[in-house]
Amino acid sequence: MSDEAKRERIEAIYRKSKRSFPRIADLTAEELQGRPAEEKIVVVDVRSPEEQAVSMIDGAITSREFEARLEAYEGATVVAYCTMGHRSGLYVQGLQSRGWTALNLVGAILAWTHVGGALADGDGPTRMVHVWGRQYNLAADGYEAVW
Repeated sequence: MSDEAKRERIEAIYRKSKRSFPRIADLTAEELQGRPAEEKIVVVDVRSPEEQAVSMIDGAITSREFEARLEAYEGATVVAYCTMGHRSGLYVQGLQSRGWTALNLVGAILAWTHVGGALADGDGPTRMVHVWGRQYNLAADGYEAVW
């Protein structure tokens, strides 16, 4: 499958998921990459520890870390992600209901791979990304999907 076909599949899956949280704000991977460095943003990974062990967006924190230190992130814009955007969309919906400025990453970590986004594991940079099986092997060429 071409990268373009993979991107289209990710976007179609996200559009379907978005029906579960139609009122939340989101942003694309391109928009996240283009945000100014001085802007106060915290990127939050809402996936399971097993998924996070494979890789996370470089510089992201886990939702457990975020929730344990909420006061440290007051005034920041939260950008949440998971694998495709469904779990993070529900998380953003909860954050917004608590008064946070929060955005969901459209297409999540898989979309991030399609903009050449940096991933890291406990040892440093990696090109591996966790997905939920062969049918979700939608990472960009140059990244390795594992399940």
